[in-house]
Amino acid sequence: MNEAPPQVILPPLSTRSEDIERASHSLKAMSHPLRLKILCVLGDNEISVQDIVDAVGTTQSNISQHLAILRDKGILASRKEANRVYYRVNDARTLRLISMMQDVFCPFSSPSHSINSRTPS
Repeated sequence: MNEAPPQVILPPLSTRSEDIERASHSLKAMSHPLRLKILCVLGDNEISVQDIVDAVGTTQSNISQHLAILRDKGILASRKEANRVYYRVNDARTLRLISMMQDVFCPFSSPSHSINSRTPS
């Protein structure tokens, strides 16, 4: 006898225009491969621009342009300490989204840290 697979019950999707617009703008900002890599490198950590450059492997100018886009869209927050700028993901929901994307698209990679460990601010 074949058993039916268990049904997954999903919460209803929001149809509020402002929610849809916010999601669309965030996803558009994150959709560039280099920006996704930056977000995966950041995870739940606060990292200096130079450390992001070293981890991603491109020029500081290129990274700074992409960090500015993510910051301007509210995806990243930054703080300056002396002559260094540190970035972090600004929203726990974005951290969850990154974690889900890693589970779906990179299921066999072994992350060096847990994205879900930071408490929302």
